[in-house]
Amino acid sequence: MRAALLLLSLIPLGTAAAQDPARMRETESVLETLVESYGVSGAEGPVRDAVRGLLPSWARPQVDTAGNLWVTAGRGEPTVVFVAHLDEVGFAVTEIGEDGLLELAAQGGIFPRLWAGRPALVHGGRSPVPGVFLPLDLAAGAGDSVSSSGDSITLRVDVGASARAQAEALGIRIGSTVTSPKELVRLAGHRMTARSFDDRVGSAAQVLAVRRLDARGLRHTVIFLWSVREEIGLEGAAVAARALGLRAARVHAIDTFVSADSPLEPGNFAVAPLGQGPVARALDNSSVTPPALVDSLVALAAARAIPLQVGTTNGGNDGSAFAEFGVPDVPIGWPLRYSHSPVEVADLRDVAHLAELVQAVAEGW
Repeated sequence: MRAALLLLSLIPLGTAAAQDPARMRETESVLETLVESYGVSGAEGPVRDAVRGLLPSWARPQVDTAGNLWVTAGRGEPTVVFVAHLDEVGFAVTEIGEDGLLELAAQGGIFPRLWAGRPALVHGGRSPVPGVFLPLDLAAGAGDSVSSSGDSITLRVDVGASARAQAEALGIRIGSTVTSPKELVRLAGHRMTARSFDDRVGSAAQVLAVRRLDARGLRHTVIFLWSVREEIGLEGAAVAARALGLRAARVHAIDTFVSADSPLEPGNFAVAPLGQGPVARALDNSSVTPPALVDSLVALAAARAIPLQVGTTNGGNDGSAFAEFGVPDVPIGWPLRYSHSPVEVADLRDVAHLAELVQAVAEGW
C-alpha cells in the first residue's frame, strides 16, 4: 500500500451534507442522549434502551443472548457488518467496608488519578447514589498506576454512609457499577467535552446512518450491531462473530481513534487532528486492514466529498473478533483527545462526517 499506512493521509474538507445546520443539530441531539446515558461494561441496559428509542420506525431491533442490539437492513449477499460498542469504562464495587466506604475494581483501562477527588455515582439500585471518589495516596504511587478489568486498585468511594448496613440500605451491593456524573458540554467552535465519547460517538454515528439510510435501495444485507462489554475483552462482539460465522464478508468497527492531537503527547505517532474528519484505522494493536480495502474506503470518501484521514494508533476494536472466521476488518474511527478520562474532547464535525461515511459505506460499497 501507499505510504498511507505509515503517514497520515488527508482528503481536503468538502461541502458534505453532514455540515448542514439541521444535520449538525440532529447529530448533537443524538450524541447528547447517548452520552448522558450510563452503562459500564456489563450494565449497558440504559444505553441500549436509548439507542432503541432513537431508531426509525422501520428498524426492527433485536437483542441477542449476550445483550448486543442488532438491526438488519437489505437482502442478499454480501453481508456487511457495522459494530459500535454500548459500554463505557468505569468501576464495580468489590467490597463494602464496615465503615461504609466502597472498594472498587476497574472495568476497562483506567488511570485512577484522573478520577480521584471527583464526584461519583453508584448504579444498580432504584436510582443512582451520589458519592465522591476519595483522593489517592500519591505518596504510595497509586496515582500513576493503570488499572484494567480484574486488577486490584486503590480507589474508594464515600457515599456518606458510616456503616455497611447504611450503604446497603441505599441499594448498593457487591457488583454495583460506579461512574461519575456526566453531560455533553460545548466548547469553543465545534469542540465538545464529555465522558464516554468512547464509544457513544460510534453508537450515535450508526443511529444517524440508520435514520438516513435508504433501506429499500440497499443492494445487499447490512447489519448494524451495538455491542456489549467491549472494554473488558470484546465479549459481545465475539458472540456476534460466532453467530454470523462465515456469513460476513466485511466488518467495520466504528470506534475511537486515540489521537496524539493533544498538548500532552509527541506528534510522531497516531496524530489525527480533531475537526478534519473520521479516520480509517489502517493498523492498531488488534488488526491490520488490507491495503486494498483502505484504498477503496478512501476512494469512496473522496467521491462523496467526505473528509477522511488514514492513520495508525494503539488499542483494539470489535472487528478483530471476526478475524477467526476470515472476515476482513476495516475499522473507521474518529479522533479523540484524553481517551478513557472524565474529560474526553471531540469535534462535532467529525461525528457528523462519521455518520455520513457509515451511510455511504452501507449504500455504496
